[in-house]
Amino acid sequence: MSNIAVIGAGKWGQALHFALSQNNNVLITSRSKKDINNFVSLEEALNCEYIIIAIPAQSIRQWLKDNFVFKNQKILVAAKGIEASTGAFLKEIYEEFVPSSNLGFISGPSFATEVMKGLPTALVLNSTSKNLYDEFYKFFPNFIKTYYSNDVIGAEIAGAYKNVLAIASGICNGLDLGQNAQASLISRGLIEMERFAQNFGETSKETFMGLSGAGDLFLTASSTMSRNFRVGLGLSQNKSIEDILEELGEVAEGVKTSEAVYNLCKKHNIYAPIANEVKLIIDGKNPKLSLSDLLKN
Repeated sequence: MSNIAVIGAGKWGQALHFALSQNNNVLITSRSKKDINNFVSLEEALNCEYIIIAIPAQSIRQWLKDNFVFKNQKILVAAKGIEASTGAFLKEIYEEFVPSSNLGFISGPSFATEVMKGLPTALVLNSTSKNLYDEFYKFFPNFIKTYYSNDVIGAEIAGAYKNVLAIASGICNGLDLGQNAQASLISRGLIEMERFAQNFGETSKETFMGLSGAGDLFLTASSTMSRNFRVGLGLSQNKSIEDILEELGEVAEGVKTSEAVYNLCKKHNIYAPIANEVKLIIDGKNPKLSLSDLLKN
């Protein structure tokens, strides 16, 4: 039995708790009490040697400041996003509190609902430390295949950016623009994502062609199981973002990440037409006008 805890009991946190509990004794905690096996206090969870943190990107800096004390825990980050207020990547935020050798990031196509059913899934555990991967991968059940990558920044950008592209794909679908348009949008989005990443460090093309990039993007941008895709559907119907998020009742990381990407593109003069239009549509631009602008540029 291993000393493991999951912090954050949303759908993804619960799915990881379910998966890891197949072969280990895994604790779980969250801000509010939930009726889940092995639910414990935050204090007890933080005393575990191995911790998976599934707290949304926009909340994590303050949470770490308020709650986290480093005691040589090994951390896997199970969230994807870029901090909207600062443009900081999760790696940058976490490394203020945890040494990089104790820090890893989960990426890859993985709907929580399917993980909860024990369906086959492949994930990448990204870390500068291969030793950290060697410790974590053995905790995962047989139905989850894990791979190692040291391209932390590439995987992080792919995981964040694909949520923005999923919103764009949902808009495309909601406007009934057809499969040709959706395939073009997703494939061009993949190129846009990699172009964006090249401005923030050396990344691997394999990251963007593999599970962390193309795999996660194709999944998230093509299914109503994706929260960000459903945000796009709502925007295509000219609903306000406030109403969409209220109906959704869950965090859709792509909304705030689109703001972060938009600001970073302006700051670094990065050509990112799809992500830019998503931000403008969220702010109220007519989706059909965005389509016209995309076709012209």
